[in-house]
Amino acid sequence: MGDFSNYDVRRVMAVLPHRYPMLLVDRVEELVLDERISAVKAVSMNEPYFQGHFPGRPIMPGVMQIEALAQAAGVLAMESLGLAGSGKLVYFMSIDNAKFRAPVEPGCLLHLNVEFTQKSKRACRFAGKAMIGDKVASQADFMAMIADPPE
Repeated sequence: MGDFSNYDVRRVMAVLPHRYPMLLVDRVEELVLDERISAVKAVSMNEPYFQGHFPGRPIMPGVMQIEALAQAAGVLAMESLGLAGSGKLVYFMSIDNAKFRAPVEPGCLLHLNVEFTQKSKRACRFAGKAMIGDKVASQADFMAMIADPPE
């Protein structure tokens, strides 16, 4: 059981290979090994997709919200399986039951709540909800595999 009380973006970057502009987890607020994670994405007007999605009405694309949930799940999986720092990668395998309920705009703190629904050393299933305050912005069930990076 590790200490997850000060899980800032530097620690996220030590676990995930993602970097700007694709790193979508800024901080982990709570991590319970083998169970769940609560992380945060601070949505800024500086996000590159806002240039075209949409001019005059910036809204975070739903696929980016799902990607943020997947990255939070990646942190949860890597920490729970003891793979942080191993160089292993977490790859999407499937996305099911995706729903988009509220627009995510610049200035939002997007809370990424993900829990395991099934876990093994090679593949994991998750249920995730992206929240703005107490409102669900998006949600999905998804599956990922743990793999070695390409050579």
